[in-house]
Amino acid sequence: MSLISEGAGLRGPMRGPLRGPLAAGPDVAFDEPSLASVGDYIALLKPRVMSLVVFTALTGLAVAPGTLHPLTAFTALLCIAVGAGASGALNMWYDADIDAVMTRTSRRPVPRGRVKPREALAFGLTLSGFAVVTLGLLVNWAAGALLAFTIFFYAVIYTMWLKRATPQNIVIGGAAGAFPPMIGWASVTGSLSLEPILLFLIIFFWTPPHFWALALYRAEDYARAGIPMLPVVSGDATTRRQILLYTAILVPLGIAPWLLGYAGFIYGITAVVTGAAMLVLSWQVLRERRPIETASRRLFAFSILYLFLLFAVLLADRGWGGLIARLAA
Repeated sequence: MSLISEGAGLRGPMRGPLRGPLAAGPDVAFDEPSLASVGDYIALLKPRVMSLVVFTALTGLAVAPGTLHPLTAFTALLCIAVGAGASGALNMWYDADIDAVMTRTSRRPVPRGRVKPREALAFGLTLSGFAVVTLGLLVNWAAGALLAFTIFFYAVIYTMWLKRATPQNIVIGGAAGAFPPMIGWASVTGSLSLEPILLFLIIFFWTPPHFWALALYRAEDYARAGIPMLPVVSGDATTRRQILLYTAILVPLGIAPWLLGYAGFIYGITAVVTGAAMLVLSWQVLRERRPIETASRRLFAFSILYLFLLFAVLLADRGWGGLIARLAA
């Protein structure tokens, strides 16, 4: 259910031959007794990713029509957060072998030997079951089914299949990170409509420029791990063109909630200004050449701010008033 990449500043890869998720090489002591602390299990949840997932889900919940009891709203967000954490744990279980050889992921709990792979698997499956069943029983089964599909999509379709099979892994797999606003909306209404689908599309088309900007200056890391990211398979020039193409699709989608009457003038101005900045940065990435890659780093950092601002302003412009009124009712 990942929305943003993690650990860009970590150092010291732990090397070992890639033999699958349960065997990451002789340097990773998976057979030793578990040394896991509470902090290690929190790390399995990918808390930074979880926070953005909860934020976008909150936006979907807040802008949805209808009423929701405060306790029910809290339960929905808690289940979405736990589901996101479960996805992260399952991802770290399966990707232990490649995490061990990538600089930015080598300090995660499983490749470090702090958490055994089977413990990460059991943790992820337990949290998944808890989140889906609780959301279905206490909120509604439409939201529960969407959460179950999101976890399955991220853990199985993306992590186990697409990530290692195709340079389009991020494009298709990005759907997993785009579902939370739809789950938040369905928690209130029990159904979906055009507005949450539009929020889904914004995140979906945001994901490739965000991750490919990172991949441009982490290409050697991905190549060492054998992950067919677009810069590794098709080269920098193709990746830079694709970043600009997806950004050109993303920007009108970001403005669309205002144009369609779902958001007010403040959101519209924010979407136009930040969208223009995304286009400028993407153009700079297209014109940039190795080894400097300053523009790629700037785009990666700004893309996080871009998505946050869109949803924050939408929440303030459209969601908070209605949400507060429903909670007070």
